[in-house]
Amino acid sequence: MSEHTPSKPSNPPASSAVRIRATPAGAADAPSTVRLNKRMAELGLCSRREADDWIARGWVRVNGAPAVMGQPVAADARIEVAREAEQQQRQQVTILINKPVGYVSGQAEDGHEPAVVLVQPENRWRECNSRMRWGFEQLRGLAPAGRLDIDSIGLLVLTQDGRVARQLIGEDSEMEKEYLVRVSYGPESVNVQAAFPPDRLALLRHGLSLDGQALRRARVDWQNPEQLRFVLKEGKKRQIRRMCEQVGLFVTGLKRVRIGRVNLGHLPIGQWRYLAPHEQF
Repeated sequence: MSEHTPSKPSNPPASSAVRIRATPAGAADAPSTVRLNKRMAELGLCSRREADDWIARGWVRVNGAPAVMGQPVAADARIEVAREAEQQQRQQVTILINKPVGYVSGQAEDGHEPAVVLVQPENRWRECNSRMRWGFEQLRGLAPAGRLDIDSIGLLVLTQDGRVARQLIGEDSEMEKEYLVRVSYGPESVNVQAAFPPDRLALLRHGLSLDGQALRRARVDWQNPEQLRFVLKEGKKRQIRRMCEQVGLFVTGLKRVRIGRVNLGHLPIGQWRYLAPHEQF
């Protein structure tokens, strides 16, 4: 079993324990309880969905007793996870793909295919240096960790690992996402950067709302006279396009080039690679 120990770490038998986690300082004083799957996600052990699966398989114990689905636990509860769960987690893959225009991020819709259909051996980037071998079982549960519009290109993350998904799109995520955005403004031949009012650029950085909610502060700068660089920490549906519309800009091209510390780099459009063991978002 791998174990989360709240106070003094014990020494579980080597045959059954593979990791020990400590409760954050002060957590043991908290009187409230939360569902076990939520607590496991908070500790970074797995996603809530994974936690439910592990509990159903009998791979989780709380304070030495077999866990029950939906069980409430206190912050100082000792949570142990079986080796089988650890082994399953190591086999999960995270894939980076340079999504082309015309593919949706998630489920197929309106006759358009999801980007996951491109994850086939023949589309693996030849410069992918991961030792991971391709297998069709890697498509099972492979889901996008964030969206990218059908008419946008660039970095899309597909993962089987709930910990990665929570890091990128969890409700408390602070992950930066960087985009290069080609825009037009007024007459076709106009120098957009020169013609675009500075006060409207300031609005793109802070002051706009979508769907009745104020947007978080963004970094927005000119890369060249027709291209802006956006860095956001949120991802509302078609957010950049809708932001630009509010200030009179029309988006003619949008490419995501970075998520956290992982860059798109030279990955060709329509090809994919594995997230390398040394890479972290």
